[in-house]
Amino acid sequence: MKEILNDIDRWRTQGQRVAVARVVGLDGSGPRDPGAAMAVSENGEVAGSVSGGCVEGAVVTEALAVLGGTKERGVVTFGYSDDEAFAVGLTCGGTIHVFVEPLDW
Repeated sequence: MKEILNDIDRWRTQGQRVAVARVVGLDGSGPRDPGAAMAVSENGEVAGSVSGGCVEGAVVTEALAVLGGTKERGVVTFGYSDDEAFAVGLTCGGTIHVFVEPLDW
């Protein structure tokens, strides 16, 4: 989380809304451990990582949907057997659970 604080502070100073995504669980192997975090500004800027790159694009989409009000905060799951996860590159053989929520000042 510390690696994304400067970006969050900058976005906040600019008056942007921000969503935070955190790895909250793993089943099997995963690219990042629980606690790994990523922040997404309402302009689509990204700081941090929840998967080392393999599902980042899908997580950004989820974060922007949460900020836009078309999705509620909650857990998004990507797993090897999940067609969407495979399509975005999660081939590590495990399942990752990512909690996405808006950051309220």
